[in-house]
This record gives sequence, structure tokens and C-alpha cells, in this order.
Amino acid sequence: MEKKLAVVALGGNALLRGNQLGTIQEQEKNAEDTLKNLMFLIKEGYDLIISHGNGPQVGNILMRNDAGEQLYNIAQMPLDVCVADSQGGIGYMLERVLRNVLKEYGYNKEVVTLVTPVEVDINDPAFKNPTKRVGKIYTKEQADELTRQKAWIFKEEVKDLASGWRRVVASPVPKRVLNAHVIENMVRLGTIVITVGGGGVPVYYDENGVLKGAEAVIDKDSASAVLASLIKADEFYILTDVPYIFINYKKENQEIKEFLDYKDTKMYLEQGMFGEGNMAPKIKSCLSFIEKGGKKAVITEATKLEDKKYGSKITMEYED
Repeated sequence: MEKKLAVVALGGNALLRGNQLGTIQEQEKNAEDTLKNLMFLIKEGYDLIISHGNGPQVGNILMRNDAGEQLYNIAQMPLDVCVADSQGGIGYMLERVLRNVLKEYGYNKEVVTLVTPVEVDINDPAFKNPTKRVGKIYTKEQADELTRQKAWIFKEEVKDLASGWRRVVASPVPKRVLNAHVIENMVRLGTIVITVGGGGVPVYYDENGVLKGAEAVIDKDSASAVLASLIKADEFYILTDVPYIFINYKKENQEIKEFLDYKDTKMYLEQGMFGEGNMAPKIKSCLSFIEKGGKKAVITEATKLEDKKYGSKITMEYED
């Protein structure tokens, strides 16, 4: 009998929380706390694929790039290489911590971290309207010079007490996870695969069929949903910082939605019931997974995963 397969997308707080500095000790402890919650799925007999975000980490890599160029004339690496860099570093940390957690719980399973290219369309409209902010805040003069030197695009930003200009890049729609068949083969053999980190390394094929890196970042939940559909996963989990989906969030008529079908979820999305900057992209990823044959998508907080009275479950039709 084939085991159920779940793709679990870890939210940002899986590694870095609140006002933490982001030391390796802090990130390892956060990772351990999060990964212990996944033992429930292994106990229930699931094979697992784990994806993760990389926002703060890739931002730090970009700032190290910038400092290295300014202080030591070290050539900057393009954004796709920085994403791959973050995939390797975060994946290694998650893999090492997960191996220790598995041992603690008495599970004998292999864990593999895979640097994962994800194909995008270089003609995606997102490249003409970049919105994803990355890296440090610059002065207007520095931003103008970088625009001249590197053709970077900047938008004004006010953050806490700091203000200035920050680079923006495209966030195109993911089309295909290039090594999905390798991932599926490994996970069907019982290996836990850590993959699609940070939404995957953005790549595209040019007019000559040559594979190239793109100056972009891909939404982690969207790429995870694409992978889940490609490998025909049974269930898709997005772990975030709230235990449920809410409509009219933080309003007087706020309402928890524990069970949702595809039709109603799409209706709420079109009515603007979910925040565009936070929950709406997660909802879109879940709907994409369901419409392509997925059985169930779940959005919940990591510590609530085992307690089935928490979490919002989206299926094609309401469950009996």
C-alpha cells in the first residue's frame, strides 16, 4: 500500500522570530521546535517533502555581497546564485536538526537537501512591474548610482526609523520544478526531501533554449504548490503564524473558517476577504493545488498541527 505524501511549506517563523538577531543558535532552536511538530505526520505514516522560506537569509546574503564589493572589490553574485546559496545553507541546517529530531523520536529515515531550480517565464508581466523588496536600504544618491551601474530598480521605503530606497525585483509565477521527478523518486522511497527553498532558484530558457538564471524571487508557497501538484501529493500544508484562516481578519465581524470547499474559498478570495500581502497568496496556492487534483490543503500554525481541531482545511467539496 502506497503511503500518503504531504508537502509541508514552513513559514518564516520556522527559522526566525520577532526581533531575534538571526544567530545560528536562534535559528537552530526555532527549526527544532518547528520540526518536532512534523513528527506527527511521520507517525501517521506520511512521506514528507519540506519547503521553506529564505527572506531574511537571502537579504543578509545580498548585504554581504554589497559590503564585499564596496570594501574589498569582491564581485557581486546575481540573485539566482544568492537564492541557491540560501537554499544550501538553510537546507543544511534543517537537515542536520531534523536528523537529530528523528533520532530523538526513534525514526530511522534518510534526509536529503536539494538545491532546486524552478522555471519561470522571462516574459512574465512581473518582470515589467517588480515589487519584491530585497537587500538593504540605500540613500537616494546610492540608489541612483546603482541604477546607473547595474540597472537595478528601486522604490522608496520607510521602515521603523530608517527611510531611503530599496531594490525591487520581479516575483514571477512558477511554471515547473525542474527536478520534480528526482524529488518524487526519493520521497516515494521514504526519504524526507528538503527542497524548493525560498521558492526555488529562478531560471528560464532563452530563445536558444539555454537555461539561465533570472533576477527574481519566487513565492515559496506558490512554488511548493506547483511541486505538490507535479508529484501528485495527497496533501499540502502551509505552516504560518495563525492557527486558522479568517475572513474579515481583525474586524468586528471576524470569522474563523475551519472547513472550506474550493468554490467558497475562491468566492471569499475574489471578494477581497484575505489580505493581499499575507494570506491571499497562501489561499491562491492552496486553490491551485486543489484544482489540479490535490485532496486537501491545510493552513495552520506549526504547534497546532497535531491537534486536529485547529487548522483550516480546504477540499474540492466539503468533507462529510
